[in-house]
Amino acid sequence: MDIVKLVGETVVVFAAIIVGVRTGGVGIGLWGGVGTAILVFLFGEPIGSPPIDALLIIVAVILATSSVQAAGGIDWMVALAARLIVRRPRAVTVVAPLVSLLFCIGAGTSNILFSLLPVIQEVSERAGVRPSKPISVSVVASSVALACSPVSAAMAAMIAIMDSQPHGWSVLQLLSVTIPAAVIGVTATALVVSRLGGADLRPHDTAGARVEMTALASVNAAVTTRGRLSAIAYFVGVLAVVVFGLFPVLRPVNADGDQVGTATMIQLIMLVTGAVILLIGRPDVTAIPSMTIFRGGMVAAIAFFGLAWMIDTYLRAHTATVEATLSAAVAAWPWTMALAIFAVAVLTTSQSTATRMIVPIGLAAGLPIGLTAGLWVGALGGIYLLPTNGLQIAAASFDTTGTTKLGRRLVDHSFFVPSLLVTVFTLLAGGAIGSLVAW
Repeated sequence: MDIVKLVGETVVVFAAIIVGVRTGGVGIGLWGGVGTAILVFLFGEPIGSPPIDALLIIVAVILATSSVQAAGGIDWMVALAARLIVRRPRAVTVVAPLVSLLFCIGAGTSNILFSLLPVIQEVSERAGVRPSKPISVSVVASSVALACSPVSAAMAAMIAIMDSQPHGWSVLQLLSVTIPAAVIGVTATALVVSRLGGADLRPHDTAGARVEMTALASVNAAVTTRGRLSAIAYFVGVLAVVVFGLFPVLRPVNADGDQVGTATMIQLIMLVTGAVILLIGRPDVTAIPSMTIFRGGMVAAIAFFGLAWMIDTYLRAHTATVEATLSAAVAAWPWTMALAIFAVAVLTTSQSTATRMIVPIGLAAGLPIGLTAGLWVGALGGIYLLPTNGLQIAAASFDTTGTTKLGRRLVDHSFFVPSLLVTVFTLLAGGAIGSLVAW
């Protein structure tokens, strides 16, 4: 009877995920809520806990980042990125993904790529490089980048998990594993794709010609001093998150006399950072909710809310069974945890949901935190394995040459192979680094 119940609830969870993904947008979160209701009312399971800390971090970061965008700070960041990309146009397949990785880490969101993709496409076409090469690798680079950002939703979920561990790692400790692993993974992927990603275009100018920056609108976009200062204020806030995570003595105490966790500090720092941006950048406050980062971030938060609540309810009901099964597999083959994270990331297209669902099980199985962090960053590459993400759709539409394709089947799109490559390379690098790093 217990087996029948477990199978039935598993079917409900996967059905809710599949229907939610097909619906898209906030529908993912809504169907997660439906799945939670079915588990509670039909199967009689105790209701789980929604991921409040992670959600509050996401909301606070969205507010700060959207304020930067409204103040013009994102325009300055995009202009900086564009200048880096056009310096080596023939090497755009390597340079653009690394620049995308850097800026996604700093911004804590992949939404910044919506502004960079037209630049990457134009530079590629002018230099005679097949645009699908740098575009596809830049997109998949954002999947692992968010495990390297102190203020991303994925890191928010990881920090909440670390706060619950007796000897959980700080943000800086996690970054010491994830950042080098991601850089190695993205670089290796870019090199392979640059060689084997298809025939290049005929360049507009000579093969080694330098792309004129004056021809790119993003490089010459009007950037105000207030916008520049707003972006700098945001990065100071990100740095403050790292500092308070590294030095617990700097954190205030709560009503019980205990020092507050990193998750709480991120919420507070990002709210203060957003207020500073309002003072420095003087953006139109009423325009902040209409920013693309705000809209995209809130949709992601709602999706994470419903899915994570359903998954928490499901796992709490079957903790012993799931942990026993996965623990045995992880103890024998640590890579099993990476496969589980990858599979959930593919199904949900959410790094934060995959993190919250699988990482605690791996830690409970006795996997060292360093190795867990290394496997975690690589396995998040699965979110772009299927052509269901808005960033992939936008990337294909930006490529006027038609080389970046969504395909007619699930495996014939331009992001499939780069997703697998960045996952494998980052997993190998992260597993090696995580096994060696001991704090």
